Amino acid sequence: MTNLVDYLRSPKTIRDRCNQLFELAQADKLAYFRLDLTQLDSVADYVIAVIHEQYPDLNVPFHSRWRHFEVGNIPRVEQLEQALKALSPIDQAKAKFDLVIPSVLLDAGAGDRWQYHEASTDQIWTRSEGLAIASFDAFCQGAFSKHSYQTDAEGLKQITPEAIATFFQVTPNNPLVGLEGRSHLLQKLGHTIERSPDLFGDAPRPGNLIDHLIRHADQGKLSAIVVLDAVLKGLGEIWSGRLSIDNINLGDVWHHSALPGDQLVPFHKLSQWLTYSLLEPLQDLGLTITDLDQMTGLPEYRNGGLCLDLGLLQLKDPQLAGIPHPPDSELIVEWRSLTVCLLDRIAATIRTKLDLTSDSLPLVKVLQGGTWTAGRKIAASLRPSGTPPIQISSDGTVF
Repeated sequence: MTNLVDYLRSPKTIRDRCNQLFELAQADKLAYFRLDLTQLDSVADYVIAVIHEQYPDLNVPFHSRWRHFEVGNIPRVEQLEQALKALSPIDQAKAKFDLVIPSVLLDAGAGDRWQYHEASTDQIWTRSEGLAIASFDAFCQGAFSKHSYQTDAEGLKQITPEAIATFFQVTPNNPLVGLEGRSHLLQKLGHTIERSPDLFGDAPRPGNLIDHLIRHADQGKLSAIVVLDAVLKGLGEIWSGRLSIDNINLGDVWHHSALPGDQLVPFHKLSQWLTYSLLEPLQDLGLTITDLDQMTGLPEYRNGGLCLDLGLLQLKDPQLAGIPHPPDSELIVEWRSLTVCLLDRIAATIRTKLDLTSDSLPLVKVLQGGTWTAGRKIAASLRPSGTPPIQISSDGTVF
């Protein structure tokens, strides 16, 4: 059964399982969605327009948490680097891991009522950017450790919903979706990294994962899949209430009855988003990241919403859009599976139209350029507050 766990952690398996549902959709044999691939060209054109708007020179960065830290063109990361300049390059990279790992885990949807007031700029931020700036400030203020600019097991285990509420400015009039789930996730992170000294060191902190990854580099090259594997193995136990095999938590893996055999569909959305967000500190150390396009697109409501709002996907029963659905519902599993497959097709169409290759415009840049921003843009034009086209009952640990 351990072999099945390893199999379900592979990006190839994500694509294989999602493609099984995609083939059913092509035959109009899914319960909730139908495809209209005639819309692929127009969706690609919409995304290309967004890319040109955001990055006129087509010099698109990776889709990662670091983009959120740059919001408003404020040099927050540069200020952090100044604070860390007395440290060695390795220790600076460890500090960046210590920042970005809890920040990504806190990135699930905030809801449309929450906002964060950044004291240093007197600006108001919402959604992912707000969560990013709130977690950035919390890290810099020592929320996750007694030591400056650090996150460690002891600090994480002491996180409470009240502490998160304080750092994230939560009040009855400024509610944050999934407050308990976020707090529990960070506590679990603290307990989990304690149990893996081979990955997180004898004085356990997320940043010590740098040492493990450097050991697995080959002549200055490091596969993105090696990074993802370390994330999935090292952090797999943080996900609560999920499917498990032989007491091994599977994480972002769900059932769909239309699939043969074990009927399991893996996505590992937050783990892949985290992996994408760990690559830049590794590149800063001089490592070349390989196998980027083996990773998948992120099946979350911005990318999935783009496909639905622009007609690539259609709900067979439109009334279902107004009802909240839990992440384990087959409607959500279908939506996410089809999104993974459509992102590959959107990326390929964009490259053809722009005469670029997967090396010059890998999927991680298409997401940034890109589909995520385009999904947010079309949502804002169609619905108040830019809410997704399908309501999701989030516990703060999936989306």
